[in-house]
Amino acid sequence: MTTIDHCNQPGLRPYLDAKQEMLNQLDKVSKCELVGLEQLLNRILADDIHSPIDVPSFANSAMDGYALSASTLVADTPLTLIGASLAGHPFTGRVAAGECVRIMTGAALPLGADSVVMQENCHLDAQLVSVSGTVTSGQNVRFPAEDLAQGELVFSAGTRINARVLAVLSSLGLEQLYVYRPLTVALLSTGDELRSPGQLLGPGDIYDSNRIALRAMLHSLGVKVIDYGIIKDQPDLIRQALVKAASETDAIITSGGVSVGDADYIKQILEEVGRIGFWKLAIKPGKPFAFGQINDCPFFGLPGNPVSAAVTFHLLVRPALAKLAGETLAAPVTLPAKTLMAFKKTPGRMDFQRAIVSTQADGSLGVIAAGAQSSGVFSAMAQANCLLHLEQDRGDVAEGERVTLELIDGLYW
Repeated sequence: MTTIDHCNQPGLRPYLDAKQEMLNQLDKVSKCELVGLEQLLNRILADDIHSPIDVPSFANSAMDGYALSASTLVADTPLTLIGASLAGHPFTGRVAAGECVRIMTGAALPLGADSVVMQENCHLDAQLVSVSGTVTSGQNVRFPAEDLAQGELVFSAGTRINARVLAVLSSLGLEQLYVYRPLTVALLSTGDELRSPGQLLGPGDIYDSNRIALRAMLHSLGVKVIDYGIIKDQPDLIRQALVKAASETDAIITSGGVSVGDADYIKQILEEVGRIGFWKLAIKPGKPFAFGQINDCPFFGLPGNPVSAAVTFHLLVRPALAKLAGETLAAPVTLPAKTLMAFKKTPGRMDFQRAIVSTQADGSLGVIAAGAQSSGVFSAMAQANCLLHLEQDRGDVAEGERVTLELIDGLYW
């Protein structure tokens, strides 16, 4: 019997080829808007940010202690305490030879001082301070521009503003910045069997979990979602929803209806009202993924199986939305690990298996399956903290083999 290579099936494309083809067809659609600092979280910078000031802007102490001149320090000779420098309340005099100033962390280094001795290495007796140990110039001092110099590039356009970026922007005194406007994305599920949580289930019905999960992922990316709800498996209703969505949003995301069942109408309707870029990929889960356009609006047709929908969103829709939004998205970080159990795999498709990685006693990473790998079992997806990237031509993976994984715990999903 001849074994059929999945990748030789008509229309089935390798993941990386399809991803690049898709990205090549997308252009940044977002315009810019001026937004205040407190509203910048999760927005995308539209301009390069150069530091308007030196950070820090003055020499200051890295710890609590005593500021003095190391070059004039005489061994075993106490120093006269002449004042104090506190954060926000600098000492305004000058430190001469044989003198020192009490100084707190972050306080400005007084004139004449070039180092700070931590208080644990000093002994105060009345107004005299004895210093133990070696003292060198620059010790425990943060110098001007040590972090950032005035005019230095801090962040490039396309940077997503997280809490860490926001903290740096605040330290530069920036009150408002130009960012790209948020994307508006249409979201809908198709299927006669779908019911919203809270409704009673009839025979053969299931709850629509895909739309809920996808909406949460989109919100965590700062996307504005227009939720078209559940559309019945009726071509006219699906056609009407897609055409309306294409006129109102920057992109359309659907789940369900992209396979080859009798009630799977998405591909047919996309061909009628727009065009298909590709359909069916050499990946697992997520083979029936459709990409196309309706007028100038990108369309992403995700599979109906919950795991397939989530994984294809992460692998394909997330980078596509980043390009549309003007975001510079770094390639995912992958790590090597050793399998602590066997994994089943058939050659022909790149397989993204859900797994749990942990650090072993020797410091290496070990990985086990998060549960059943069926594309309909989302409970395993919820338990996973990584995706295994099992190569297209690879077969079964034995215990103890090396694999590549991508951490997903703590991401937007």
